[in-house]
Amino acid sequence: MDWASAAGETPAPVEAAMDGLVAWCDAGGRASDPARADRLLAAVAQSRADASHKRPLTCALLTEWQQLVLGLPGVEFRQGDAFAKGGRERYALTPHTRRDFERCLRDSADLRVPLASRAARAYLDVAFFHPFDDGNARLAMLTLAHVLELEGVRLDRTGPLQTTRYADDAAGAADLAVLVSVLIRSTHQRAARARP
Repeated sequence: MDWASAAGETPAPVEAAMDGLVAWCDAGGRASDPARADRLLAAVAQSRADASHKRPLTCALLTEWQQLVLGLPGVEFRQGDAFAKGGRERYALTPHTRRDFERCLRDSADLRVPLASRAARAYLDVAFFHPFDDGNARLAMLTLAHVLELEGVRLDRTGPLQTTRYADDAAGAADLAVLVSVLIRSTHQRAARARP
């Protein structure tokens, strides 16, 4: 299955009855680390402000968000190979890694590709380019939400997106695009039912 066409049509804008991204930020550990949740919420607010100004995804934009996520003033693109899943996955650093990552981020604006597929692809690009030393999973979620927000779509649930993904799983990438599409449609349906 082609992940780029797996997700179907681009939906109309929707205002969710509940803010799934904010709920995800709070569920991610407010009880154990309120400061971390507050930093993530600040990054959500900034990413939404950036979407309202139609700022496209770039490495510089993601760096701004990552500084908020981590609460650090100086965050840089990784300087060496990155490892994930207990060292089972290795993401090599080459002279072209950053340039390739920037190109992939630009692809998120290709309107010929369905919105859910573009959002899923951006999520996976952050996850598997692993641009920063820490916080890439949080940044991947912010990136997915930003791609949707640029089109006026805000999910009411994001929890199903939080599963382990593998870099060499093409079928899993297509499944993620389908899942994003399902979450968009479900958000539309629940928002319609919630209207008086």
